[in-house]
Amino acid sequence: MNLNNLNPNVRNVEYAVRGEIAILAETLKDKLNKGENLPFNEITNINIGNPQQLKQKPITFFRQVSSLVENPDLLLDENREKVEALYPIDVIERAKKLVSSAGGSVGAYSHSMGIPYIRQQVAKFIEERDGYPADPEKIFLTAGASPAVQMILQCMIDKPNVGVMIPIPQYPLYTASLALFNSRAVPYYLNEEKAWGMDPNDLKEAIHKARQEGTDVRALVIINPGNPTGQCLSDENMKEIIEFCHRERLVLCADEVYQTNTYSEDLPFHSFKKILRSMGPDYEDFELFSFHSISKGVIGECGRRGGYVECVGIDPHIVEQMYKLASISLCPNVQGQIMVELMVNPPNPGEPSYDLYKKETDDIYHSLIRRSVKLYEAFNNLEGVTCSKAEGAMYLFPQIRLPARAIEAAKTAGKQPDAYYSLEMLKATGICVVPGSGFGQKDGTWHFRATFLPPEHTFDEFINLLKNFHEKFMDQHRD
Repeated sequence: MNLNNLNPNVRNVEYAVRGEIAILAETLKDKLNKGENLPFNEITNINIGNPQQLKQKPITFFRQVSSLVENPDLLLDENREKVEALYPIDVIERAKKLVSSAGGSVGAYSHSMGIPYIRQQVAKFIEERDGYPADPEKIFLTAGASPAVQMILQCMIDKPNVGVMIPIPQYPLYTASLALFNSRAVPYYLNEEKAWGMDPNDLKEAIHKARQEGTDVRALVIINPGNPTGQCLSDENMKEIIEFCHRERLVLCADEVYQTNTYSEDLPFHSFKKILRSMGPDYEDFELFSFHSISKGVIGECGRRGGYVECVGIDPHIVEQMYKLASISLCPNVQGQIMVELMVNPPNPGEPSYDLYKKETDDIYHSLIRRSVKLYEAFNNLEGVTCSKAEGAMYLFPQIRLPARAIEAAKTAGKQPDAYYSLEMLKATGICVVPGSGFGQKDGTWHFRATFLPPEHTFDEFINLLKNFHEKFMDQHRD
């Protein structure tokens, strides 16, 4: 094998979140571990929504259940007295139920769509969330939301001129997957001047232009709350999107993995399924895929790789084909499935674990709000930087207006200006961000994405590092 005979679709894939800057961050981290002197003492990875990497404490109930599920001998009657001294009774009972539902061991393959009991719990969660029934036979558990997205795209793309509408800026999973499947990304632009809002007229223009160019547009992707921009959609905006997709006969792919991360009382999270079902019988034939994950919210169990996709209004024959695809990988990892069950079915009021669970999740949630505001204010106090407030998700996407000398220096280095800025930031501070060019942005504008996940007790120090770097960078590159 060599690059000349490599699948060209693989060669065309780009994934900025783990691209050049993230790779350099790992190299620098290795140098620090070997005792080399650098201008900083640690790497701060704010390039990716990976909370536990940045020292977010796991939720106790989730880890307690997981530990018992991994070591089922602790659940034997002979160990009951010792285990009850260490674990609350609801943890023990939940672990027993989950081990039983997994066929006696989490080391065994499960059903290819996921453990039936857990799919039933997901359906119950969706019904309680939305007020409308959900069918566990239309729910696939997956190793995170990303494989679910890729499975759907793989099913709908049958030729190179198939197009999928994606927001710009977007999460690079979508452009990378479309490149891998040799299809077309059809961009529609979010409006930065209106806090990254979406205008339905922009959707009409984008689809009209794509179809004129011979693109067979089949689906629209929406990320709500937004990544990388942190905006949340109003119910009215969601209805407009559904009406647009219905009129244009598009499948709607709703990326809702940040549904717990909403920070504005005026914009609470409502799922696209809930809005769709409220719109009456005219939309009975509407096709919707919605995705959720254990990686976000206040859980942050990214490495366990758990998620699901619900299929709404999808042809049963397509669901059968999706099952076939899922079967090729045998099953999603079972520990990820276990965590999905814990996410959708946490402790209830009155149960022994509830008070601690409520305190831990509330503490993380309110800390995220405080950190998002601090970073938002810090960015807006930097020369040449403007930033919209995070209404949701885990990110800010500030625009940076760089001096002409900085743009020229980037050109000399063979880099996009925002990539050059981000590389210089990493080399000076150890702070790793993702340049906006990896997400897509309007021509002539430059951005970067930053999470607000560094630990709260170090947040002021982290902001000072950013501030000092930016001041020096601007001074060094003044026109």
